[in-house]
Amino acid sequence: MKTASVLVLSLLLAACGSGGPPPADWKMNAVSLMEHAQTRWMEGDAKAADLAQQKVRVEIAKSGRVDLLARAELAACAARAAVLDFAPCPAYDALTRDAAQEDQAYAQFLAGAWTGLDAKRLPAHYQPLATAKDDKAANSAALEIKDPLARLIGLALLFKQARIQPEGLAAAVDTASERGWRRPLLAWLEVSRQRAQAAGDQDAAARISRRIELATATR
Repeated sequence: MKTASVLVLSLLLAACGSGGPPPADWKMNAVSLMEHAQTRWMEGDAKAADLAQQKVRVEIAKSGRVDLLARAELAACAARAAVLDFAPCPAYDALTRDAAQEDQAYAQFLAGAWTGLDAKRLPAHYQPLATAKDDKAANSAALEIKDPLARLIGLALLFKQARIQPEGLAAAVDTASERGWRRPLLAWLEVSRQRAQAAGDQDAAARISRRIELATATR
């Protein structure tokens, strides 16, 4: 299933156009490879994801479109944020000067730097989240996001800002579990286990540990 919530996929699909001659092969190849890279990453196959991402770079390089390459790198970083990996994104940072304004806004959003952010440049499903007045409203806005990957990304950014609430944490676990996305599931379950332990709820911590063991054993 396509995870079109990630900015680069929708933008590249738009770049393919809906009329006129058939889209160029490099465009269709890039979109397909990015979807494959994201799926493999979420399932926990980092090697396959990295290989697919490298092929994405090769396809986009055929066009000489640095702006689209920036989008592709940003998409990869967004998928990593969904699994609570908030490491810097040097591949995108090296291309920032050629990135579209929408991409720069999205990068600022992913970095958690929402003060002064022009939310109107974000994908529509993130705008209520970025402009929420308080943590409760922000969590509600994230839960309203329909696309599973976009929802995980939004919840992850609330976690990064120490604003996520119990219902948001539960939704992140449920979303990853429903999709069979092992990597984010393990990350979010570990957060849940730590919170249960901190609250002294040993029964809940034990249940979560059993889920982690099962998800890890199937690798």
